[in-house]
Amino acid sequence: MNKKEIRQEIKQLKDCLTDNEKRQSANRVFKKITETELFHRAHNILLYNSLSDELFTKDVIHEWCKFKNIFLPRVNGDNLEILPYDANSLEKGSFNIYEPMGENTCDISIIDMIIVPAIAYDRNGNRIGRGKGYYDRLLQKASALKIGVGYDFQLIPHIDSEPHDIPVDIIVTPNNFINCRKK
Repeated sequence: MNKKEIRQEIKQLKDCLTDNEKRQSANRVFKKITETELFHRAHNILLYNSLSDELFTKDVIHEWCKFKNIFLPRVNGDNLEILPYDANSLEKGSFNIYEPMGENTCDISIIDMIIVPAIAYDRNGNRIGRGKGYYDRLLQKASALKIGVGYDFQLIPHIDSEPHDIPVDIIVTPNNFINCRKK
């Protein structure tokens, strides 16, 4: 299957999920992450504000910001900027995603862990995004641990990667925790 076909198939599977299934999946994935030593060592974590078809992050952002420095991306042209999370400074931005406002952008070098959304992953850490390349451009500048998160059906056998594609180090789904760096 090509990337367009994979995106279409995953979308159909996501459309079948109930709100309860979505919430339970998100809870399981983020609980697995919080139980790792990697999470405990990370101080600055870049999360994403979820779209309706992604693992729900609002609760995680609210909870994690009590004991971690949480950052969110903001679309600026063809790139993502990184800003500290502040519940009072979020506004609908690009793609109707709530993004942090203000001028307090941060360099990606301060981030210890990046939680990366995607349409699909393979066990080597290759990912298919939404096709705009925002995360690939951001991740190529990052030295932080990259954790891909998703539903179990988003883990597929193989993804053809291109030179500009940046893989994740770890993939976490409700029933999988895959360290791609050991391959």
